[in-house]
Amino acid sequence: MNAALPAVAPVPTLPRVTDLLPHRYPMLLVDRVEEMVPGERVRAVKAITMNEPWYAGLSADAALDYPPSLLIESWGQCAGLLASATAPAPAGQVMLFGSVADAEFCLPVLPGDVIEHRVRISRALADSVIFEGSSHRGADTVMSVSRMVMAFRPAELLRTDTPVRPHAGRDREATS
Repeated sequence: MNAALPAVAPVPTLPRVTDLLPHRYPMLLVDRVEEMVPGERVRAVKAITMNEPWYAGLSADAALDYPPSLLIESWGQCAGLLASATAPAPAGQVMLFGSVADAEFCLPVLPGDVIEHRVRISRALADSVIFEGSSHRGADTVMSVSRMVMAFRPAELLRTDTPVRPHAGRDREATS
């Protein structure tokens, strides 16, 4: 007797990180998307390893805490994944990090930890998106973010034909 197998719903294909972000080694700080609901939320992971360039050359007794600025960057890249999956930047537009508010670092992150970033869209405006969320190591919260703002701006407004010159005061100090 052949019993019919129950129908299985197709598993949605999750985007590859490199399909949505321009970042590459060594500044690509997201390894894999675990869940994504475009326009709403994303869960993605970052494995912390001793092979990362910021650990190179440390003395044997150096603290191995992952730099908080890189934890924010990694979380922000997850927000960028969500923004890109929700509404890819129109041609000629660049996604820019605007600000972060009320980031709280709860526990240190160390090599060997796998960090799960959870990012939600709090509000979407015409040319900006506001995110909130947290980062976790297993059941432990390692960081929370109350607000991160990203904006889309025309690339041509960010380009300049004139090289950026140091402030005049710095030139005088360097030559004195």
